[in-house]
Amino acid sequence: MAFASFDNKNGGAPLSEINMVPLIDVMLVLLVIFIVTAPLLSHSVKLELPKASATVETTKAEKIEFSIDADGVRYWNGQAMTREEAAQHFAAEGAKANQPEIHLRADQAVAYKAVAETLADASKAGLTKIGFVTQPEAGKQ
Repeated sequence: MAFASFDNKNGGAPLSEINMVPLIDVMLVLLVIFIVTAPLLSHSVKLELPKASATVETTKAEKIEFSIDADGVRYWNGQAMTREEAAQHFAAEGAKANQPEIHLRADQAVAYKAVAETLADASKAGLTKIGFVTQPEAGKQ
């Protein structure tokens, strides 16, 4: 950038020096910003936190084998029962603090209605841990 001068010798020649004043101003502004913000980054609140020990709960949930055969007969851990008796058992297990896992085994020939009724009864009792047990297909293990 050329500046006008009243000197006739170098009047038309551009300056070949970099103007350092704006660069120094920017550097000083950045330095002031850094000095002001650096203490804010390391500021922390001193707290006296309570101490507690966390232990892993070692009690495992009980497993209940619930089966429905091809005729629609329900079995609670191998004991045959009616739908009403199963609903009473579900209600008793749902009232426990540590709810059991229900492993539902249904014959492939059983009507879906029996499975749906069992799931509805378990849901009404508040049981949420229900798993379906199946057999793997031959040759796909």
